[in-house]
Amino acid sequence: MSTTLPLEPIEKASRDELAALQLERLKWSLNHAYENSPVYRRKFDEAGVHPSQVQSLADLARFPFTTKKDLRDNYPFGMFAVPQEQISRIHASSGTTGKPTVVAYTARDIDTWANLVARSVRAAGARRGDKVHISYGYGLFTGGLGAHYGAERAGLTVIPFGGGQTEKQVQLIQDFRPDIIMVTPSYMLAIADEMERQGIDPATCSLRIGIFGAEPWTNDMRKAIEERMGITAVDIYGLSEVMGPGVASECAETKDGPTIWEDHFYPEIINPETGEVLPDGEFGELVFTSLTKEALPIIRYRTRDLTRLLPGTARTMRRMEKITGRSDDMLIIRGVNVFPTQIEELLLKQPALAPHYQIVLTKEGPMDVMALNCEPCPETAPDYGALDAASKALAYDIKALIGVTCKVNVLEVNGIERSVGKARRVIDKRPK
Repeated sequence: MSTTLPLEPIEKASRDELAALQLERLKWSLNHAYENSPVYRRKFDEAGVHPSQVQSLADLARFPFTTKKDLRDNYPFGMFAVPQEQISRIHASSGTTGKPTVVAYTARDIDTWANLVARSVRAAGARRGDKVHISYGYGLFTGGLGAHYGAERAGLTVIPFGGGQTEKQVQLIQDFRPDIIMVTPSYMLAIADEMERQGIDPATCSLRIGIFGAEPWTNDMRKAIEERMGITAVDIYGLSEVMGPGVASECAETKDGPTIWEDHFYPEIINPETGEVLPDGEFGELVFTSLTKEALPIIRYRTRDLTRLLPGTARTMRRMEKITGRSDDMLIIRGVNVFPTQIEELLLKQPALAPHYQIVLTKEGPMDVMALNCEPCPETAPDYGALDAASKALAYDIKALIGVTCKVNVLEVNGIERSVGKARRVIDKRPK
């Protein structure tokens, strides 16, 4: 009979014990970056700071930020802090908006990463004997291999499917009967659609837990997935520049935002305009400093993710509020700030409409114009009256609650392109 996997001692440590460990590791990480990365030595020297000046965790605020631009300016290997012969693996972003950001791992980094994803899988409710179906992409993207090594480290049976081939995904879920799936929430919806197309009720499949990450998703989306799939859905957080998946993860017993694995990553929240560090509980941009990474130490990395730090609940380590937006995802439409997840939240309140959508931006003269393409739920597709009412209600809610006029277009069933990875939520056709 399967049993719950035990916690590590650090997950139950007191805040004082954790802070002492963080300070010890922070001093090491800053010194390692300064001594071994010419980029960080230059940045620290230009800012007039030195690792020897750190006597408390609060002293970190004196050090300069790292941004994605730093990694791109030093492409491909300029940020690395160990010799080439010590690097075990290289990952990189897709580079769709320019040069990819390249990251590296020593053997010890890979071991740490596997341990933290294993910790995340345990937090999600994994049990001994569970099978996990991995639908994150494998390759340079950190999702697939990060999930894979962590699930193996947790002692689970791994089904390394990767992305795409949705019909075959459904077949193997039916045949292999996995207990857990690790995938983006948008692709989980595509798998559920394919199950229904094949006449399978998604709620009857073997899955018990969904561990979803790699894109922002709302609590309303969580509720919709849980009801449709009959599973517990938890949020795993990470980004390649900091490590990959497993920087933070929700605990199944609370599902109240990802717990940050603070023994390896020190979080700060800053005012995104001024860079000022904000107290816990205030909303701002999430910044991470790695405490144990060797190949690519990352000091005060600006994630662009918007959230706030909250006290621990299921663990003593702090949580972050579920991320539903990024500062670089924010759209400014006729002077109004709009996040795609705000649209998603309102769409999910219309039962006649499916949760698939794309925001299309165009211009009419000097004015920005926003349209929302969505599609009907298959069972309501023939009911044009219900769809017309739903589209009008949605347009009204967007105007009333967000403050933007938006034309809602209801396409045919499956009219929105399905993504096998991160969903493409915004199509910007405005002239550059």
